[in-house]
Amino acid sequence: MSTPIGRQPRRLPAWVKVLSAFALVLAVLFAGFRLSLIPGLKDLFGTETRDRSGPALLESIQDLSRYQAATGNFQVVVDLEKDTKFVPDAIRGSRTLYVGAGSVDSYVDLGKVGDGDVTVNEDRTAATLRLPHAALAKPALDPDRSYAVSKERGLFDRLGDLFSDNPNGEQAVQKLAVRHIGEAAKESGLNARAESNTTRMLQGLLHSLGFEKVRVTYGD
Repeated sequence: MSTPIGRQPRRLPAWVKVLSAFALVLAVLFAGFRLSLIPGLKDLFGTETRDRSGPALLESIQDLSRYQAATGNFQVVVDLEKDTKFVPDAIRGSRTLYVGAGSVDSYVDLGKVGDGDVTVNEDRTAATLRLPHAALAKPALDPDRSYAVSKERGLFDRLGDLFSDNPNGEQAVQKLAVRHIGEAAKESGLNARAESNTTRMLQGLLHSLGFEKVRVTYGD
């Protein structure tokens, strides 16, 4: 139908155009979600994962003199929330509930024991050993026992995930889990347990070699 002469075509307001574009984006997202619910289409349009990684290369070998005397297993629930000032959480913000499970080793570095730290009597029936105090290794997060319980993200965060290189990234909560596990290990008495186990190990070893008295102390 032609427009009458002298009458300009009606222009839509700018906010209507923005709302229409926003509705189109939502329609595409919900359409993809609904297609995934139709039986058979999931396999037809499903993704396939291939491992094209090359072989692992050995870069270096280090000789270890640490005696791993104890291991502590820990679990922590991380509740990480990110908010934007003056913006509702439904628009911009995120909250992740993550269960992190990991372990921390406690070791005694026998490589630091010098000649003056070991004394033996003339009859070789008594020995005294002075060892460094036990120390904690870095916490190791177990990916098989760690998982996200829930993820809540605002609209802008969800749209940003579509264009992100790592939409399911959990680096922030994983780092928090490792930090909390490390802090818990310091308060757990794990080092004291490691020193006790090291003492029993050395006493049993030296008793088998004929020593009747074995004294083990710890100090810097």
